[in-house]
Amino acid sequence: LSPYLSIPDLTMMKTAILAALISSAAAFAPAQQKAVTSTALNAEMSKSIPFLTAPKNTAGWVGDVGFDPFGFSDYFDMKWLRESEIKHGRISMMATVGFVMQQYWTIPGMTHVDDSNLAPAAAGLSSMLQIVFYVGILEFWTNKGNVTMETMFEDSSRVPGEFGFDPMGLAVGKSQDEMEKLQLQEIMNGRLAMLAIGGMIHHNWVTGDALF
Repeated sequence: LSPYLSIPDLTMMKTAILAALISSAAAFAPAQQKAVTSTALNAEMSKSIPFLTAPKNTAGWVGDVGFDPFGFSDYFDMKWLRESEIKHGRISMMATVGFVMQQYWTIPGMTHVDDSNLAPAAAGLSSMLQIVFYVGILEFWTNKGNVTMETMFEDSSRVPGEFGFDPMGLAVGKSQDEMEKLQLQEIMNGRLAMLAIGGMIHHNWVTGDALF
């Protein structure tokens, strides 16, 4: 430093240098960290997976427990996803009953097998193709030809899973709350059945034995 600078001048220079250093350090500070942390803490967590945030697009749907670990609801139409879940649940409920019945009862004219996993092979290709063909026609007819995800719900009034099939009149005279209770029962039983039929099939695969 120059010997001609006075003490007040030196003090002012040190103050200016210190202020410049503080300003430079502040430029590299994580200014958004507090806001990000606050947002993360305020996000609603999933009921079924507490360490993940709840999916926003499933809110309000009957049976929602915040379970969407792969984020399907962020990329696909929720109506299409709901109908897919309902249909798979209904098929699985019938499949669990059929899987057990196959072991004890056989359709006349068909070959009996104890292991239900062998039933498709015992029935033969033609029988299995008939099932696929019939289900395809049924799917096409119930959706009026709109069988893709892009066109299936062009009619905004169409409710996923509702096809006017109620031969026992279970929905007759029901209030909205009562209908939602029935819908929840179907969805929960369908979810359980999807797990159950998977367990039954893998039991027979792993053990090589019949279910019972």
